[in-house]
Amino acid sequence: MAPEAIVANASIDAGIEGDVESGAIDPASLEITTVRTHTPLASQLITGVAIVAPIFGVLSVARLLWGVALHPLDLELFAIFYLLCGLGITVGFHRLFTHKSFVASQPVRIAFAILGSMTLQGPLTQWVTDHRKHHARSDQPGDPHSPNLGGPTWFGHVRGFYHGHMGWLFSEKGLERGEIYGRDLFNDPVIRLIDRLYFVWVAVSVGLPFLIAYLITGSTERGVEALVWAGLVRIFLFQHATFAVNSVCHTWGRRPFVTGDRSTNNVVVAMLTFGEGWHNNHHAFPRSARHGLATTQFDLSYLTIAAMTKLHLATELRLPTAAQLERIARTGE
Repeated sequence: MAPEAIVANASIDAGIEGDVESGAIDPASLEITTVRTHTPLASQLITGVAIVAPIFGVLSVARLLWGVALHPLDLELFAIFYLLCGLGITVGFHRLFTHKSFVASQPVRIAFAILGSMTLQGPLTQWVTDHRKHHARSDQPGDPHSPNLGGPTWFGHVRGFYHGHMGWLFSEKGLERGEIYGRDLFNDPVIRLIDRLYFVWVAVSVGLPFLIAYLITGSTERGVEALVWAGLVRIFLFQHATFAVNSVCHTWGRRPFVTGDRSTNNVVVAMLTFGEGWHNNHHAFPRSARHGLATTQFDLSYLTIAAMTKLHLATELRLPTAAQLERIARTGE
């Protein structure tokens, strides 16, 4: 027998501002597209470069490794940048800015906004508005990246999965510009400045590994090698790990909660994305700073936030109540 399912109202608690956030307005009543009817060609081209360029990085690595040893410095820089920039998305873009799961000072907000931008997943305001819209219309018409709207045939499933993984970036990304889903951030001058400097953070993301390796080794060749590993390859891998939250975690995995959508918990994605793969948990409690709600569900992003509270860098954490956690325990998850 399947474990007991717990019904949670994800749309009311989705972290969308104003009346939508409070539940005074039903998200289903909102306009699907508030400003744009399609993703602009310039945005499609930029997205294409951001996706294709790291692939060339992977191919370059294959060539570099053909008879050439991989150096420990490359792996060290890869791990450091994957961790820091990844937390910029998971802790910063997602839990801090999108869902307001905790409160942070301005310097901390700026640091996470820059680190998240260095993953090449788009400017902060665009990322947040698309994600808030996803919660408001999850797996329903208007969801920017649902993999479950492609149709009932096998081709429809394949087409839907591709759309949810990366196809949406060329057709649905950036249709919202803050009128409903991101007014708080669009009205923040510091955040808008960080957005305007987006291509600076892109250059830093690939240039800083080169500079660090060059300063340590004095070798331009080793600098290029680090740029490929800790720059392009790292961006490629984390991008697709994040894309998998949208595609895999709405297709395969466990569903201990009934959330009105098809979100799932997937342990592999959770490990690659520092806890984001506990996606069904997240859709059940969108504003929770903790996604890995069971003791066996490793959630590095939450551990980072918890450590920040000890250092007085984060306050007002939002977590499920004790009563809700008792109900979760009865699911057997």
